[in-house]
Amino acid sequence: MSNKKKKGHGKVTFKPYDQDQMWLLPPSLNELIGPNHIVRLVNRAIDQMDLDPILNTYEGGGASNYHPRVLLKALVYGYIEKIYSSRAIEKALKENICFMWLCGMQSPDHNTLNRFRNGILKTTVKDVFSHVLVLLIEQGYVRLNDYYVDGSKIEAVSNRYTAVWAKNVARYKTGLLEKIQIILEQIESHNEEAEEQSRQASTQKTTEKIEDSEALAKTVSDINQTLSEQLDKDKNLRRKVDKLKNEHLPKLQGYEEQERLLKDRNSYSKTDPDATMMRMKEDHLGTGQLKPAYNIQIGTEDQFIVGYSVHQNAGDATLLIPHLEQTHQMLQAAGYAKPKRIGADGAYGSEQNYDYLEFEDYDNYVKFPGYYHEQKRKHKNNIFHRDNLFYNRNENYFVCPMGQKLTLFKTGTSKTKTGYEFEENIYKAQRCQDCPLRGQCHQSSQDRQIRIRPNLERHKQQARKNLNSLRGIRMRKKRSVDVEPVFGHIKTNRKFNRFMLRSVEKVSIEMGILAIAHNLKKWWKKIEQGISVPIFPTFPTNETNRIAKTMLFLKFLPDSFSKVSDGHVKLFNFETNTLSYTQAQKLKQYF
Repeated sequence: MSNKKKKGHGKVTFKPYDQDQMWLLPPSLNELIGPNHIVRLVNRAIDQMDLDPILNTYEGGGASNYHPRVLLKALVYGYIEKIYSSRAIEKALKENICFMWLCGMQSPDHNTLNRFRNGILKTTVKDVFSHVLVLLIEQGYVRLNDYYVDGSKIEAVSNRYTAVWAKNVARYKTGLLEKIQIILEQIESHNEEAEEQSRQASTQKTTEKIEDSEALAKTVSDINQTLSEQLDKDKNLRRKVDKLKNEHLPKLQGYEEQERLLKDRNSYSKTDPDATMMRMKEDHLGTGQLKPAYNIQIGTEDQFIVGYSVHQNAGDATLLIPHLEQTHQMLQAAGYAKPKRIGADGAYGSEQNYDYLEFEDYDNYVKFPGYYHEQKRKHKNNIFHRDNLFYNRNENYFVCPMGQKLTLFKTGTSKTKTGYEFEENIYKAQRCQDCPLRGQCHQSSQDRQIRIRPNLERHKQQARKNLNSLRGIRMRKKRSVDVEPVFGHIKTNRKFNRFMLRSVEKVSIEMGILAIAHNLKKWWKKIEQGISVPIFPTFPTNETNRIAKTMLFLKFLPDSFSKVSDGHVKLFNFETNTLSYTQAQKLKQYF
């Protein structure tokens, strides 16, 4: 057995390896990149953009600059590849063949990239985003029909433990003003031995209540002028005046500066004053820790980001209107109409938002708080709940389960924190003391009262009707798989859990680049997978042509489909006018 020769196929062989091998015809970078690589889509999309808004921000003179198209491509492709640091992008420009090809072997340093991102894009990032959105609309991927809104909090790049709270500022300022008033009263008592005229003048000035640093500075200046002789003789009096000037006045100015930074917020971070302390879902300790963050609002259609906005308030209810206004302005500047239908969860279902949607002629598919709760059997069987009480519309009263009337007791108006005025009616029962069902009905020691906001109830009724329709059911199902996965993709797949820049302006820039990268990545994925091919794209200026073409297509659809298998008929989507790639190719010959 040992004398037998080994078979030839049992020999171990290796491929030739020679690092010093010369190339007769070296390949170009273009040959090393696949034909369907995402970097080619980025290159084609940015080359089609009109960069006049960016070019107009440059000033003439000085040394030559890198072209903004090069810098924009480097930043956008960096965010697509989950490279958010300018230093990491600088490194990739020298080592990654995709970056090298995309930027033509130019390698701007991290300072150049940062200056472009923080300076030039400050006023133009929305224009770049709208250009990408226009390309998606022209390709038919975005139709501006359904607009799904949602928000999520992303952590700011600031110290997590240096928060300033509005309640503490107000408390400390009040205590300081009390100390100042006490010292002023003591100074006034030392002034009794001065001349009568001087005493009356100083008494008139020091007895005024101090409310701000400007008034305190003026008071200290007046004291130094009127009591100059006494201050030279009385060290105790001089000490009190110096304490007002050197200790209390700077503190009061500091509290006023904190109030200016807070505005209408409840907190801010010392290392990023624009960031607000918010409760994050990413709480690894499980203690409900508050972190400095920004509230990001986005609107999507088919998981493409159609609009985005950055806010400093934690609550979503007050952010819908400014978000929709920003989106409308952007679309209007691009020559497109605003979306038709708005879909959102119950956090946005406020009376002010419903009024705005009605005024702007949006189709309202926004849930209200308690929408799902009122559909549960427990709620429907609760005869004591306000929603289940019988209401006599003609005579305007409610009837409780015991047959007692709750008549209109009071009508008034109130204001929300945003200044929105609403009307509220209070209905009150007459005799609840001896009612045997009182314990089940309410826990108040007085007669039962219920509060009704007529305008809100009208909006809720319309929203309930829309949400329970066939279109509403479809939109409710799609919302959870349209806008929410976008945040999941950004935070989990793209590992973007914390901003790299500080201040709300720079965070808006970073969010804009992130939205551009997301849309290009989604666009490339659609092309790569061949999920759907739009039949008719949306036309921005002539809506009549679009409707006419759609009607023409539907008119001849039965004849066309008679030549295609029945399976294709079932898979055609009349809601979105889309077919699979194979179906579209087979139907193409009939049009």
